Amino acid sequence: MATREKTGGREAGTPNRLTKELRTVLKEIIFQEISSLPDRLEKLEPKDRLELFTKLLPYVMPKVEAVNSGLDEPWTPDFG
Repeated sequence: MATREKTGGREAGTPNRLTKELRTVLKEIIFQEISSLPDRLEKLEPKDRLELFTKLLPYVMPKVEAVNSGLDEPWTPDFG
């Protein structure tokens, strides 16, 4: 496949103006929603509030996985 010389469009490295504007608008919307979150949480039933926190928890705290040592691995106790 033959390559051609670029004859239009943005120059390499020039940021996309639309993407920048869209990100700015989305950041403002998200900030407004986060600002109103405490009031909205107060209006939720305890069951619904707990369900929401359960769904959001993986985004804030890492999941803890069980660690199983294999038979071929040496075990060294960690006493602190």
